[in-house]
Amino acid sequence: MMKTLPKDFLWGNSVSSMQTEGAWNEGGKGKSVYDIREPSEFASDWKVATDSYHRFEEDFDLMQDLGMNCYRFQIAWSRVCPMGDGEFNQEGIDFYHRFIDGLIARGIEPMICLYHFDMPLALAEEYNGFNDRRVMDAFVRYGQKMIDCYGDKVKYWLTFNEQNIFHMPIAFRISGYMRGEETLRELYEIQHHTMVAHVKLTAYLHETKPGKLMGGMLAHQLIYPATCKPRDIFCAQQHDEFLNQNLLRVYAGQGYSPEVMAVVKREGFEDIYREEDLALINRNKNDYMAFSYYASRTLDTDPIPEGTEVNYYLKYGDKNNPYLKATEWNWQIDPLGFRTIITQYYNNWRMPVFPIENGIGVIEEWDGENMIADDYRIAYHRDHINAMKEAIFEDGADVIGYLGWGLIDILSSQGDMRKRYGVVYVNRENHDLKDLKRVPKKSYAWLKQAIRSNGEEM
Repeated sequence: MMKTLPKDFLWGNSVSSMQTEGAWNEGGKGKSVYDIREPSEFASDWKVATDSYHRFEEDFDLMQDLGMNCYRFQIAWSRVCPMGDGEFNQEGIDFYHRFIDGLIARGIEPMICLYHFDMPLALAEEYNGFNDRRVMDAFVRYGQKMIDCYGDKVKYWLTFNEQNIFHMPIAFRISGYMRGEETLRELYEIQHHTMVAHVKLTAYLHETKPGKLMGGMLAHQLIYPATCKPRDIFCAQQHDEFLNQNLLRVYAGQGYSPEVMAVVKREGFEDIYREEDLALINRNKNDYMAFSYYASRTLDTDPIPEGTEVNYYLKYGDKNNPYLKATEWNWQIDPLGFRTIITQYYNNWRMPVFPIENGIGVIEEWDGENMIADDYRIAYHRDHINAMKEAIFEDGADVIGYLGWGLIDILSSQGDMRKRYGVVYVNRENHDLKDLKRVPKKSYAWLKQAIRSNGEEM
């Protein structure tokens, strides 16, 4: 396919602060829940990460050389508000002004995400994170302050990274939850409180910064039924409704899914969903749909115990797809699934689509001299970009851009530096910081040409 993407198409990189910034005790920053996590055999601590707090200019130069014109990053809540609520830290606010100005000076559009799992430790310890509405309110105050600070410079905004994860069991690891029995009720509290915060900040951005755009983001769970058995198909559809469509309906201004709210009523959770919350949710709409995508998954219902809630289906029924290859981490590579999601989003919601995380994590080592020949990464991005182009040119989807995940190596979401996504190697290991040198891989030159040709040279 030799069609060229639009001139204003956004190409770029996507990261989180706790996986990149480091400087955990510098610049007036308060502690986050990640700052107290201990290293293990296959996980670093989070204190240095890739040291982008001190090296962001160097990383921005690499992005500029690649031709990138968009960078999605996260503000570290505890860097700008050390306790998570109350007094703000001007030194932290000034840091992100310099950060944003550095991007703009290089022609790179900044895109802000307000939360990527790094709850300020003070809020986690006192209130148990997003289970408590007081944390929801604190997040809204923080988000409003960031919009006030940076809204004139930044066009694209997100509240939560991969917001549907707050309705999965992993929510108890990423929401500031530190104590409790991890009940279904608590899971629904976390999901709802984050959504109320999202719609409040969407309304605030629209009211105070006209023309700036708020998106909602999923870690899209593309689930195939393992067989054509009606139960496999039905449960895969249920999973899609609860973990994908429920949030997409809110983003599109339709409110929560009736199917999900039926469970709320059955379980006696109505008190969580206050009348004023639902009124706000039902009248707010996003400006674009964003998602991360790395792999599809397959659901076999035979191992799922009777009575299991939809949120826990994959805990029992996750199955390898025999028709797909997988990475070392058993993430199954499925470019056609990428096209499927983009096309469905635009067909269903008629809102611009923005895939903002996509990539392949691989164990790689640099010998100190020779370039890493990561042809597998070239193949992965080539096939996914071509699938996106098919969604655009053959299926009619409106797509804003394509952001790869961690295109300069970062700590993985589990703190494992072995799992590398970048076209640039960062010279450190889990327990040896080395010199943190940035070293382009073979895929760097390929991506540079792909961006220069605006997707024509694949």
